[in-house]
Amino acid sequence: MEILNILQKYGIVTDLAVEAHSLVRGDAQTEIPGVIENKEKYDNAEVTTIIIENPAVGALMGKAPGTYITIDAPGLRENNPPLHDKVSEILALKIETLLKNLNISDEAEILLVGLGNWSATPDALGPRVISHVMVTRHLHKYLPQSLGPGFRPVSALSPGVMGTTGIETAEIIKGTVEKIKPACVIAIDALAATNVDRICSTIQIADTGINPGSGVGNQRMGIDINTLGIPVIAIGIPTVVNAAIIIFEAFNALKQQVPGFSRQIQEQTLHHIAEKLLEPFGGNLSVTPKEIDILIDNAALCVATALNQSLHKAVGKENAHLYLQ
Repeated sequence: MEILNILQKYGIVTDLAVEAHSLVRGDAQTEIPGVIENKEKYDNAEVTTIIIENPAVGALMGKAPGTYITIDAPGLRENNPPLHDKVSEILALKIETLLKNLNISDEAEILLVGLGNWSATPDALGPRVISHVMVTRHLHKYLPQSLGPGFRPVSALSPGVMGTTGIETAEIIKGTVEKIKPACVIAIDALAATNVDRICSTIQIADTGINPGSGVGNQRMGIDINTLGIPVIAIGIPTVVNAAIIIFEAFNALKQQVPGFSRQIQEQTLHHIAEKLLEPFGGNLSVTPKEIDILIDNAALCVATALNQSLHKAVGKENAHLYLQ
């Protein structure tokens, strides 16, 4: 069964542009006019850059036109701090690239926003990143003599979720932007993928902003240049996969391994079974690993380290850990 059919039938959305691109290209992996793809290989990661130039193709992929950079680093799931540092260096480089493309200067003020729910571990990536990053706006304002060169004004915010605040997250961010007037917002959020291998091993950076909750069927007001009036860079890491995808992937694996299996169990029967299994959850169940606490902590430190390096010229790979909170 084609994964694209599953996504369409169950209303599942992937937050990753690299997955959406692959699905639209199909098994033949034919090139799509209006989409540019470039791949880079590093010792510990592979980087795929997808540039969507055609709005119609973007709509087909479910993505806004813009640049999407995906870092695939399976080692992020390992207890390997030196490897995590290498991935942070790559991520910092790509964040700097997007800032440069958006004409954001080295001195311009940046607002960091950690999206998500502190109380739900798979959704806590954003707030945990914010707890580790170096903020300097208050020092520029009240203690400028304590800062040397190479530190831009950076502020940070974890606005929570509408279920606990009663306020659209985008409205909170917009009010903050109007008050402090940063040049750019960098939003960090947990994502949903269609492949379990990508959980906490893939990082996506995009210059198109973000729609909180879209990957788990709970889409909120967009956080982008149209909403805030300034550029928004989104950083996300997949932490969940929809259970329906796992069910059908298991079915496809059995078809390949067990002769005659597809003749014994038809796709219609499988759909019926899947719908019954997911019925108690309204047909929408997201799955995350049992060790998600450790994975989120590692991912948050990796992203925070990269943000400190990319935003402050005085912070390099040699001293990056000194500036983690």
